[in-house]
Amino acid sequence: MMSGGNYTSIDNQKVSGSVAAVPDPGHVTVKFADSNLQSFPPADAKGKIAGGARPPRDADDTFSKPAAGSDEPQPTGWFRTFTIAAYKPYFDVDTSDVLDRIKDSLFPFKGSFSEKTASNPDLYGPFWICSTLIFVAAAIGTFVTYVAHKLQKKEWVYDINLVTWSAGLFYGYVTIVPLCLYVILKYFSVPSGLVQLFCLYGYSLFVFIPALCLSVVPLEIFRWVVAGVAGFMSATFVALNLRAHIKSAGERWFLIVAGIFLLQLALSVVLKLYLFTFTV
Repeated sequence: MMSGGNYTSIDNQKVSGSVAAVPDPGHVTVKFADSNLQSFPPADAKGKIAGGARPPRDADDTFSKPAAGSDEPQPTGWFRTFTIAAYKPYFDVDTSDVLDRIKDSLFPFKGSFSEKTASNPDLYGPFWICSTLIFVAAAIGTFVTYVAHKLQKKEWVYDINLVTWSAGLFYGYVTIVPLCLYVILKYFSVPSGLVQLFCLYGYSLFVFIPALCLSVVPLEIFRWVVAGVAGFMSATFVALNLRAHIKSAGERWFLIVAGIFLLQLALSVVLKLYLFTFTV
């Protein structure tokens, strides 16, 4: 019988014969490259995405910007109007910008909306305000008529014309009226911007959203008061913000401002007759 020491020597010889001895490397320091990841949102970004911290490009950019090295010419002149890139600057707003402009529309006597949005008018707010008005008008109208039919135990049928009519009214008004006003101001050599007029008229309709919600109250006199107050606030907001620019048209500036004011009031009357009055 062999001693324990002999067993140890034999095992060491077998190991050394089959596997080469690995020297002890000692303490090893592992170095990692600095990460290029940035925190989101960047510390210097205030609501908007900064130029140095933009997300990776996606497929949407191919519609507005040709790939590098492409020989396809970029559209110029009137053809650029039909590209997405032409409208990107008018949607470059964040939540704080939209909320500030909505607040200004609810305080019409300030008359500072045009000056604040002169360098950055947007179409994002007007689009969603009109879309919200269409949804609210259809939803409230449907709810009120449904409840009235059930209380009178009558058969209720959904009227899809309420959606199409309100969509044509709001989108058409925000598009056609500023366009006509732009042509009139150009005729009188008044400096104005078409997108800025779209922006002004779009935000002027926000006051009708809470007005439509209040029209649920089944009192006709109350609905007339709500429609009148909303129409007066909207008309004052548009007229006061355009007054300073239209004064350069000469002695006729008062007639133009009065026409703008009355047209906005007429809109509130139309809304009262067709949306604020829910008949069974």
